[in-house]
Amino acid sequence: MNKVSIMRQVLTLPVIVIAMGYFVDIYDLILFGVVRVQSLTELGLDKDGIMHWGSIILNMQMIGMLIGGILWGIMGDKKGRMSVLFASILLYSAANTLNAFVTTVEQYAILRFIAGIGLAGELGAGVTLVAEILPKHLRGYGVMAIAAFGVLGVVAANIVATHFDWRNAYIFGGLLGFALLFLRFKVRESDMFTHTQSDKIKRGDFFSLFKDREIFAKYIKAILIGVPLWYVVGVLVMFSPEFAVALDIDGEIKAGQALMYCYIGLSVGDLASGYLSQKLQSRKKAYMLFLGLSAASVAYYYTLSGAGANQFYFAMFLLGLFCGYWALFITMAAEQFGTNIRATVATTVPNFVRGSVVPVTMSFMYLKGSIGILLAGATVGIVVFSLGFIMLYMTRETFHKDLDYIEA
Repeated sequence: MNKVSIMRQVLTLPVIVIAMGYFVDIYDLILFGVVRVQSLTELGLDKDGIMHWGSIILNMQMIGMLIGGILWGIMGDKKGRMSVLFASILLYSAANTLNAFVTTVEQYAILRFIAGIGLAGELGAGVTLVAEILPKHLRGYGVMAIAAFGVLGVVAANIVATHFDWRNAYIFGGLLGFALLFLRFKVRESDMFTHTQSDKIKRGDFFSLFKDREIFAKYIKAILIGVPLWYVVGVLVMFSPEFAVALDIDGEIKAGQALMYCYIGLSVGDLASGYLSQKLQSRKKAYMLFLGLSAASVAYYYTLSGAGANQFYFAMFLLGLFCGYWALFITMAAEQFGTNIRATVATTVPNFVRGSVVPVTMSFMYLKGSIGILLAGATVGIVVFSLGFIMLYMTRETFHKDLDYIEA
């Protein structure tokens, strides 16, 4: 099968629409990181207040995503994947539009929490739908296309925030979401889901993931292998201006620029890791390679003492490039569970990983006060990467797995 034939089979209307949705999702998800300093400065905070409230608001958004991940996952398995894709984009588009009108940091935090709930539904439901409508030898390409295009949303966020006021940047994101909503009326539900709609089949039972030892172990491993990625984004990149000061970087480092270069790398990495997994016919081998390269890029980051701004931004690109296994991560999670619980898993797993930013950043902030920002970051990094390697080693291969089955 040639590459043109593969592209024609993969780039169907559902894949294109879901990729565009993930683009908007990433734009809105990362926008706070891009405008954090500018927006909090305008709201009257000093340097210490910006870092303190920046951490609180980010954590509020991630807590919202944890809650939303559970709610949307259950809804996706009970009511259908498309129901989530409609409801979630309505909620986060409304919250992001309202973010443009905040006057206090408390209002800011509440709206980021609500936006987080909405943002939690987009990727998991989209990946589940694509994994179920594409044949198994192509589903990796479909998810790869979604992730590679979607993460470019951060590039758009940085460009918009650079040329427009931060309030207008939030309005733009909200309008994008509302516009995309209309395209979703042309996408139909997964056949795998529709033929499981029976009263005899228990669907969307989140707590069933904790009742069976084997299923619970599989679920926990699916989460922990992804935590290193959000350690990189949520700590090293999000707080890159503060790390740059500690590393004596020559030149001013802007969080928006750092995030942009990181996410350009993520887009390239998602294409590379997805393509590699298809060629190797192994999700696990491709994931192990990228996780190892990610650890190496983090080690390089900590050696940049006295480097110039351009070299630091290049390190941001490398961090993103070798963290470009997000699509692979979601695909592996979706492929490990049956149709009646798949949306719950595919939606909660990435959001629990995103939510891991809360304990990760709290640990980092706690340690920073006693051992300094660099040693605190390195210590947390060693812990999360060690867990990631161990859990990945214990995870089963899913590349050839047939997804049309029910989880007992």
